[in-house]
Amino acid sequence: MAISDVQLKNKYYQVFDSSGKKIEETHETNVGELCGFSSDFMVFKKNKYYATYDENFKKIEETHETNVGEFRVASGSTVTFCKNKYTATYDKFFKKISERYTG
Repeated sequence: MAISDVQLKNKYYQVFDSSGKKIEETHETNVGELCGFSSDFMVFKKNKYYATYDENFKKIEETHETNVGEFRVASGSTVTFCKNKYTATYDKFFKKISERYTG
């Protein structure tokens, strides 16, 4: 099921589908702070770790911020981070797809 929206309400993150139906919810202490989302997955940051989750808040993968840098955007099936003047694109498992110098 595709993710259409993610909202924080009363300290609970709620995931909605394209018809506005709530798919799932979880307390913010379980996942941390929402960085971004796409129709495929969500990216959260908690205690210097980035983690990707599916629409049911099942953790897909996790990595420390020193491995990837600063979150930029999640789009489609990829997530982009910036680190040391490089912009890198990863899949939702944090496997690097590409990297370019952005000086």
